[in-house]
Amino acid sequence: MALIGAAKKIVADFGGQVPRTMEEMLTIPGCARKTASVVLGTAYGIPTGIAVDTHVQRVARRLDLTPQTMPEKIDRELMDIIPKKPCIRFSHQMILHGRYICAGRRPRCAECSLEKLCYAKDKTV
Repeated sequence: MALIGAAKKIVADFGGQVPRTMEEMLTIPGCARKTASVVLGTAYGIPTGIAVDTHVQRVARRLDLTPQTMPEKIDRELMDIIPKKPCIRFSHQMILHGRYICAGRRPRCAECSLEKLCYAKDKTV
């Protein structure tokens, strides 16, 4: 249902073109900061934020990049330390790292290239 609402909004308000600003993206039904950051970064190359999902949240906290738990606050804190240009790639790298190496239940710390920088309580090395 959100997809239909999003499509209607894009056609009605943006002439059928996906908008290119965070503010406009956030007016689309079902589109929050994470989705807007992914679309703007991946489709248009516009660095507007870090796409904070559960993987990014977990990795950022394990690496002491942020103590925050709210995605919006994590996004802001990471944007303060990650240069704007590589933040698009950084989002994808963090997601993949969290999905395949720094997993939630069984982190593969022995295979992690960041292991020496990590002091997570649930570290497996």
